[in-house]
Amino acid sequence: MADQEGKYNIKAAALMLGIQPGTLRAWERRYQMIAPVRNDAGHRLYTDEHIRILKWLIKKVNQGFTISQAISLMGHAHSQIDAETINLKQGNPLTSLSDALYDALVHFEYDKIHEVINKLFSIFTMEKVIGDIFSQVVLNIETSFKTGNITNGQRNFSVSFLKARITAIIHSLPNNAHQNKAVFLSCSQEEDHFSILMFTFYLRTKGIEIINIGTYSSEEDIQLTLEIIHPDLFILTCEEQKDVKQALSLVNQLSRNHKDLKIGLGGEAITEMNRSEKGHISTYIFGQTIKEWEMWLMERMIF
Repeated sequence: MADQEGKYNIKAAALMLGIQPGTLRAWERRYQMIAPVRNDAGHRLYTDEHIRILKWLIKKVNQGFTISQAISLMGHAHSQIDAETINLKQGNPLTSLSDALYDALVHFEYDKIHEVINKLFSIFTMEKVIGDIFSQVVLNIETSFKTGNITNGQRNFSVSFLKARITAIIHSLPNNAHQNKAVFLSCSQEEDHFSILMFTFYLRTKGIEIINIGTYSSEEDIQLTLEIIHPDLFILTCEEQKDVKQALSLVNQLSRNHKDLKIGLGGEAITEMNRSEKGHISTYIFGQTIKEWEMWLMERMIF
């Protein structure tokens, strides 16, 4: 059969799949989910059937499954790959569990909340759960509050619960003496927006140690902190418009007195500034999305 004929070498297969050849080799060695045929020279050749299976696995990985979880799913329902019907509760596991988490939160159901969250972490990667699922649930909660579908109490409980869970995970991630350090300072008394917590989590997943020194008190306090910690990054957040002037003044002071310090600026008040107001400080603004954060770090040679 044509599907069983070896057609593609490993470079061609990797290019078709959008992954590195080394990744494909590693998957084959560890999981043996396919067995490429070999040509006379001993080189791997992949069939159309192999490509079809690998594309399905990669799609599952992109949906948040680990490669081992995707392979396990494939083993339980190999005949369903073409139809893409691997599901949970007759729906996408991400969608169904996200909805279940939302419902449990707004109904203050502690046991159900923990049950759903544990299920999420058993299926998806930590980055997927926090970066995509928790973020979407918070967005849904904020939307429901603004439209009058839930009370302020439901909103505060739900968002605070997820923030606490993410904060605990951030603190549980290992540190080492050689990783970059980032100091976080808030210019506002108001609690940082959820997006700042997500940025904090993103930095931790990149191996950057986070030191949160709370809200601004004095220039002397900042100077002493810098002398003790010697950070690579100094992140200023500003949530209220009345504090923007102070935040910009601190940025100017830090950039003038600490030439090697990488300074970041964010928060709701900064996001809400118009384009012309952001002009002279745009290089400091780290943005709100993973793509923006990645670019911002790359430009500062922080990996």
